Amino acid sequence: MARKMLIAGNWKMNGLSAEGIALATEIKTAVKAKKRTCEFLVCPPFTMLSTVKKALRGTKVALGAQDCHFNEKGAHTGDVSPLMLIDSGCSYVILGHSERRADHGESNELVCKKAIAANKAGLKAIICIGETLEQRDRGETVDVCKNQVLGSVPDDATALNTVIAYEPVWAIGTGKTPTAEDVEEVHAQVRKVLAKKLGKTQANKMRILYGGSVKPSNAKEFLSLPDVDGALIGGASLKSADFMAIADNASC
Repeated sequence: MARKMLIAGNWKMNGLSAEGIALATEIKTAVKAKKRTCEFLVCPPFTMLSTVKKALRGTKVALGAQDCHFNEKGAHTGDVSPLMLIDSGCSYVILGHSERRADHGESNELVCKKAIAANKAGLKAIICIGETLEQRDRGETVDVCKNQVLGSVPDDATALNTVIAYEPVWAIGTGKTPTAEDVEEVHAQVRKVLAKKLGKTQANKMRILYGGSVKPSNAKEFLSLPDVDGALIGGASLKSADFMAIADNASC
């Protein structure tokens, strides 16, 4: 089943307003320069959401955030609600990234609550899954990813409001990557889990991205795999030339 490729940039905790405007403007120009077959998304820090939204005006590049709270409002100092993200111009939000799971102790249950709240507000949730190096070495990759999907994805999630991103923790920002065969195996298994949880129709329509040291040199190999529907890009998304080269090398 045809699924529209999604090329998403996770800027993480990088950049000030001037840098964000410059990067967003370069991406906007590059996207408009040729006919594209994929969808583009950038996810800057909270402080740049409104600024980047203005810089992207006139293009179809979507705006996303890197996290949200599960409540609409309240006494939650330092948190941002899904409705605040909508108000800032977001249509996507990344949830359950391994850095959030590790640095902030986020559980599958918490990620699921956030996803439910995000979907309710009208945001598309990019739910991240992935194993550590120790789990990989023990042969637990598929089981870890299966449990994260079952625990983090809402029972009523659909292909219209949810995207899965498989990011092996050991490959994020390290320059190390799994083989194409390994990636396809995990993506295929994740789709099977989604079919059991959400039904075959939704599973076949839902996009599963790959992330973890994605760069122009390996983009074609990964993004040509049958069950890989795009990329969640970290470091390479901070350079417009690399970000767009990934899309170009994937023929989208």
